[in-house]
Amino acid sequence: MDLIVRRARIRGREGLFDIGIEGKRIIRIEEKILERAEEEIDAAGNLVSPAFVDPHIHLDKVLTAEYIRPNLSGTLKEAIEILWEAKSSYTIEEIKKRASKVIKWELLNGVTRIRTHADVDTISGLTPVKALIELREEWKGVVDIQVVAFPQEGIITDPGADELLRKAMELGADVVGGMPHTELADDDSKRHIDILFEIAKEFNADIDAHVDETDDPNSRCIEYMAVKTIKEGYEGRVMADHVCALASYDDYHAAKVIGAIKRAGINVETNPETNLVLEGRLDTYPKRRGLTRVRELLQAGVNVTYGQDCVKDAFYPFGRCDPLEVGFVLALAEQMTRPEEIEKVFDMSTINAAKAIGIAEEYGIEVGKIADLVVIDAKDVHEAIRTQPPRLWVISRGRIVAKNELRSEIMVGS
Repeated sequence: MDLIVRRARIRGREGLFDIGIEGKRIIRIEEKILERAEEEIDAAGNLVSPAFVDPHIHLDKVLTAEYIRPNLSGTLKEAIEILWEAKSSYTIEEIKKRASKVIKWELLNGVTRIRTHADVDTISGLTPVKALIELREEWKGVVDIQVVAFPQEGIITDPGADELLRKAMELGADVVGGMPHTELADDDSKRHIDILFEIAKEFNADIDAHVDETDDPNSRCIEYMAVKTIKEGYEGRVMADHVCALASYDDYHAAKVIGAIKRAGINVETNPETNLVLEGRLDTYPKRRGLTRVRELLQAGVNVTYGQDCVKDAFYPFGRCDPLEVGFVLALAEQMTRPEEIEKVFDMSTINAAKAIGIAEEYGIEVGKIADLVVIDAKDVHEAIRTQPPRLWVISRGRIVAKNELRSEIMVGS
């Protein structure tokens, strides 16, 4: 064997286990593996989980707050306008430099799978897509990256964006992205969605779109997205991000829409940190939290996940790329504090996220699965989310790729 993780605490199993790895796969999970491996680590009874998945980030925009003007209103609208200035001067190398730094943060926090959006529009052209495709290849085997071609400026309102979207897919983007609610009219939003499906079917690609990222209860792109998904036979191949407006619908209508989302097999992705900051800006009090109806979606059987979304850009001035931090914020904002809800929050950045980006078959701690693992300095999920402790070791494709050490000492008192 190449690697053994000894004395691992695995969710859903009583006691401690050794995990044997050969090549890039898990080959044994036993209470005690008697053989020795070329390399061994002692988890010492700490939680060992499948490595985290970040299903939603914008690597082309990360760290741009270091040189752009601040977002004084804090709104999504102003953030997009600020980025117009930056995007026109993007270069491939500059994007790669910023994004590489953040990918390293992801890795140190136990993330080995990332789905990133890359802007595709008539301002920045294909530069973001080209940069992130290059990074995808450079990080292959350590951090697996999926690139979403993302027409943030719209398709109808940004003439030429549809052809750029096709060119992005020809270049090698993995997923077709969209943002239908950015269009100026409801009919244009529907046409935007139609175009996404046309292009996705041309390239046999999945769809991952920003949908109804607004407090406006009249923004109802998710309804048409669900209907279109069923009509096109795309169940299970669509992700709807943010879906904030769902929280502004009246309860009766929201329940109907959630039923349609479930029937369509749409994955829903929420970004608690970013949307807590961006949404509710025009409210006085009571002030909306801005998140979608996470608990109700989960209760309906919808696959829900969450992501970092933004890191130090016009949309969000913070961000550490730590799924445990984002999960902690989600638990607070959604009041998910019962033991089973805390476990579900952890699922959302692991098994739910893996399902959402299409890697469920190879993901998990089971014999035969890809050995992407993280050793967390905590004994259980509650402790992990509460303290967000160091990821002691990160394993990708059966190889140790990151290690964290933290020493703390109280120097006074008894």
